[in-house]
Amino acid sequence: MTTYNTNQFKTGLKVMLDGSPCAIVENEFVKPGKGQAFNRVKIRNLKTGRVIERTFKSGDTLEGADVVDREMQYLYSDGEYWHFMDAASFEQLSASETTMADARQWLKGQESCVVTLWNGEPLSVAPPNFVILEITETDPGIRGDTATGGTKPATLETGAVVKVPLFVEVHELIKIDTRTGAYVARAKE
Repeated sequence: MTTYNTNQFKTGLKVMLDGSPCAIVENEFVKPGKGQAFNRVKIRNLKTGRVIERTFKSGDTLEGADVVDREMQYLYSDGEYWHFMDAASFEQLSASETTMADARQWLKGQESCVVTLWNGEPLSVAPPNFVILEITETDPGIRGDTATGGTKPATLETGAVVKVPLFVEVHELIKIDTRTGAYVARAKE
C-alpha cells in the first residue's frame, strides 16, 4: 500500500485515518518560530461525511486509501436504493440514501455520475456538474417586477427547489449547476 509523507499532502488526496477512508479537504503547513514544523489538515471521512481537523508533525506518514472513482450511469431509484451501471462491464451497484446525499435531487435517469468505491462499496456519488431539468411548479412572473433582477423559487421535476429569474415559466427546461444548486440558463429543447 502507498504511504504519503506530510510534504505530499494536498487537497483531494485519499488516505486511511483510524481505519476509515478519508479525503484531505485543506492542508496548511505551519513553521513556528520555535519548535518543529507541522501540517494542520482538515480531513473529510468518506463514510460518514464528517470533517475533522488534525495536526501532523513533519515526517509523519499516512497510508493511502484504496479508493476508486468510477464513471457510472444512473439507472433508477426504487425508493430505498439508487441503482448505477458501469457502462464498460455492465456491472450494477446500489447506493443507499446516505451515500447519495445531495446528489439524489439532481438525478432523473441516464445521467453519467462519478461513484467513489471502497472495497466494492459505494461511498459517495458525484452528479454531473450541469443538469437540464424541467420546472414543474413556480409562481408566474409579474410584468414590471424585473427592475431589480429578482428571483423566485421553482420546483423541478426531481423535487429540488432552486431560485430562478422572474421570466422563467412552468414546463421550461433550465440548466442547473449541481455543485452550487444555482440556475445557470434556459436550456434549448
